[in-house]
Amino acid sequence: MKNVEMRVEGTMLTITVDLSKEFGPSSTGKTIIIASTEGNVTVPNRQEKVGLNVYRKK
Repeated sequence: MKNVEMRVEGTMLTITVDLSKEFGPSSTGKTIIIASTEGNVTVPNRQEKVGLNVYRKK
């Protein structure tokens, strides 16, 4: 994962992303990647999965 933190408290999932970070252009070059789970990942100590991409237009 890039710039993504997940935390579970009880039944609440909290996802934290630092919006000041950048990881360069997307593969098409149209957007700048801010954060990504890089596919679907399992929520810590759970069965649920999350797929997240945060980006902005160039």
